[in-house]
Amino acid sequence: MSAPRVIGESIGGGALARAALDGSAPAGWFLPAPRGADEWRSHAEAVRSAFPGARWLETLRPALSPSGAAAERLGRVAAGHGVVVTTGQQPGLFGGPGYTWLKAISALELANRLEREIGVPVAPVFWAATDDADFDEAASTMVTLGAETRRISIERQGPEGLVMAQVPTGDCSTQIAMLTDAAGSAPQPGVLDALRAAYHPDATVGGAYVQLLRAVLEPLGIAVLDAWHPAVRSASRSTLVEALNRAAMIDEAVALRGVSIERAGFRAQVARVPRLSLVFRSTTGIKERVPLTQAGDAARRDDLVLSANVLLSPVVERRLLPTVAYAGGAGEIAYFAQVTAVAEALGAALPLIVPRWSATVIEPSVDRMLGRLGMMFDDVKAPHAAERRIADRAMPAAVRDSLEELRKSVETRVDAVAASLGTTALVTKEVIEGARMQLRHRVERLERRIRAAPGRGETAAMNDLAAIRAALMPGGARQERRLNYLPLLARHGDLLIEQLRAGAAIHAGGLIGSK
Repeated sequence: MSAPRVIGESIGGGALARAALDGSAPAGWFLPAPRGADEWRSHAEAVRSAFPGARWLETLRPALSPSGAAAERLGRVAAGHGVVVTTGQQPGLFGGPGYTWLKAISALELANRLEREIGVPVAPVFWAATDDADFDEAASTMVTLGAETRRISIERQGPEGLVMAQVPTGDCSTQIAMLTDAAGSAPQPGVLDALRAAYHPDATVGGAYVQLLRAVLEPLGIAVLDAWHPAVRSASRSTLVEALNRAAMIDEAVALRGVSIERAGFRAQVARVPRLSLVFRSTTGIKERVPLTQAGDAARRDDLVLSANVLLSPVVERRLLPTVAYAGGAGEIAYFAQVTAVAEALGAALPLIVPRWSATVIEPSVDRMLGRLGMMFDDVKAPHAAERRIADRAMPAAVRDSLEELRKSVETRVDAVAASLGTTALVTKEVIEGARMQLRHRVERLERRIRAAPGRGETAAMNDLAAIRAALMPGGARQERRLNYLPLLARHGDLLIEQLRAGAAIHAGGLIGSK
């Protein structure tokens, strides 16, 4: 069986993320990434110094529940006074889009490379944000069937605001069947078996997500942490209480950083909500932001379950784990400009974020279609350009030549009319140019009508192009942002994993770099 081809891509992102990556963001907004093994080693030593011994692992072990290669690797880190590379994502249906897996593999390969370069045990940890309450984000995923892109969704089973760790999935048999259809005759069905085991009728959205991730990632050595586990809630409580006691100070810091971001010509990634702290409270699993005016009271109550919002969560994670770096996407990189302000207001260590690896997977069947069209992946990214090329090839040469002669004739004859009029005042220059534009438009309309009548060969080419776009750019977006990767993993298994790891390893080498 042929291996899929994996193409690394730019992580993209807005102006603030790009400024962070090229080093042009104002000083203090981001913790500068080390360059070279010596700087990374010094950074790791600073992280290690705050986590003597293995207490952090014993505290969080119930939430990690590691097994196999993941347990062995965490054990080496704890025994060797090592560090971890983290990444994370809120729950997505059936694992969510491709970037979930790309994040995890980015963390794995960065950990592998760092371990070799700095001589300290390093383990990858995936932070599964099961404390998130965004059901809409978790309720659907997308797959391709031929030239079609299909959305698979589940219905809400609980009230709004309920954390994903407590939202029932309900019966997902129909949805699982749809994804299985998208996988086709999968030669590597193990991932589908793991899916069925995770999404049983009594599962929760967060619980199923964690179980599926562990089934796929733990054999690679990646541990998965369940953020809503009581062990995490207990360990993070002191930081969250501190954040409540300093809520006004933190809010002011976020406000000031937001002003600085806007004055520098950027847009803050996370909008500040006036009069609300960065801490959620709950007694039933339904989350609500603690108002600033009630922060002190909430800090004193033992009956409230506390959790962090998106700007506070990286600070909490950095206090719980010996995190040497977090591998994040472009949006996460952008909001770290605000996270650092929160960390400073709390007197906490600044978390370091580095860009995850970004990629597109091209299966052999899609590659064959590209070959038939004589195109590369870049050729099909631009809207309409590939269609025009197909239509150009299908159009008889005599027709194409005649149209070109007609276009030239329009320009020549209008120029002749303008010249014959000379300086007379019969019509204005604007009238002549208006006539030129009308004639150009009529020729273009004629060309479009001709192109709109495809022959049999052109129809087949257009069908191939539709299937290519559904596989590589579903809904006009990047594959990794829309498409569920489980069908790909079912079809290609270890071959795909190896290709992804190879690309992520090259990316990791670039992150460590040299002076």
